Amino acid sequence: MPAISTPVSDTDLERDAETRLVHAVFPGDTNHYHTLFGGTAMAWMDQAAFICGTRWCRTKVVTVHSSEIDFKHPVPEGTIVELVARVTDTGRTSLTVRVEMFIEPMDRRERTLACSGQFAMVSLDENDEPLEVPAR
Repeated sequence: MPAISTPVSDTDLERDAETRLVHAVFPGDTNHYHTLFGGTAMAWMDQAAFICGTRWCRTKVVTVHSSEIDFKHPVPEGTIVELVARVTDTGRTSLTVRVEMFIEPMDRRERTLACSGQFAMVSLDENDEPLEVPAR
């Protein structure tokens, strides 16, 4: 059965401007201090930015720059992590995605900002040439 296309609304664009990913922090994700490896945190953040950018542009997007990643709290083994990625700005062929990582203990309702950063993404066409992005 063929897919049914519907016109894109402002509500759709606002929905596409944000992406949420959730991970459980398992022992294989942690160092000898039983906290999430910084590189794993950065990889999860880049993945969230990539998905958010792809949903916004609906094209191939690549990371061209990341700002400093501010680590505010360690991410303990056995916690839930939620990454919230949002398109915050657009240029002609690029967009900026801010990603925040929150920690939630599994046994109580509590939420702490663990780290945040910004990622610059560029939209590419089928020849890997920069392509215009929808304006924010």
